[in-house]
Amino acid sequence: MSSSHGGSIKVIVTALVANLGIALAKLVGAIISGSASLLAESIHSLVDSTNQVFLLIGNKKSQKPADAKHPLGYGREAFFWSFMVAILLFSMGGLFAIYEGFHKLHDNSEVNSPLLGFVILLVSVILEGYSFWACLQEVKNQNQFGTLWNWFKNTKNSELVVIFTEDAAALLGLLIALISLSLAWITGQSFWDSLGSILVGVVLIVVSILLSIEVKSFIIGESSTQEIQLFVEKEVKQYFPDGRVLKLIALQTGSDEVMLSYKLHPGNTIKSLDEAIDKVNALEKKTKETFKSIRWQFVELDKED
Repeated sequence: MSSSHGGSIKVIVTALVANLGIALAKLVGAIISGSASLLAESIHSLVDSTNQVFLLIGNKKSQKPADAKHPLGYGREAFFWSFMVAILLFSMGGLFAIYEGFHKLHDNSEVNSPLLGFVILLVSVILEGYSFWACLQEVKNQNQFGTLWNWFKNTKNSELVVIFTEDAAALLGLLIALISLSLAWITGQSFWDSLGSILVGVVLIVVSILLSIEVKSFIIGESSTQEIQLFVEKEVKQYFPDGRVLKLIALQTGSDEVMLSYKLHPGNTIKSLDEAIDKVNALEKKTKETFKSIRWQFVELDKED
């Protein structure tokens, strides 16, 4: 198990424990207070908890060894279950929150015990903040792309992308719920609480769409980082001075798995097939030692693309 893989599991478990506690507290508070935004947030946390279970299932399944039916292994299982998370966020989280908000708009029922709801939301912010902090630490450990946005667009770790996105959305949703519940408390108008529920739903739908777009790219087959290609092209010159890479494909087959395949023109200085094979084997070994994520590597000697 790679260090990044182990770190992602720790982040998922941390988020699961936090969200279960948050969901229970919010649900009790929503029942007592009748707050629509608090109920929307409780459903949000329950959905997040289910999402973390999905991620754990995907992580476990992605570790299955390759077999005759799946010769490149099951690494993309992690991508599939991450996509399921996006669907669940959209349907169970976003749509329900919007429905509940519109329902409460026409209900005109007052919010009871707003102070209780306010305290529960503050505690939830603390717990969710800790979960997000743990996620950020792991993102920093794995981030080689500079800004968080560049990391989000370029990382291949779908599980960490999901947890980061969920936690960010959860903190934003909690902020919205706090503001809307406070306005309902101050003004005595339940409209603000209903509006908060609708806004939470909109946030979840936007996040689920962003997440589904990113994960979809993994599922249909996204190339790995350009770093591998640059390394191979450089090393080829060390083993084959007048050789060159004709065509290279570095395909992400899992969150931390890459399939590397390329055609290699050996040049004209190689004197025998045995010499060429020995150099290719040495090149393969060095490449795999440098990039631990490379699980499969196929090199073909050729004269043209």
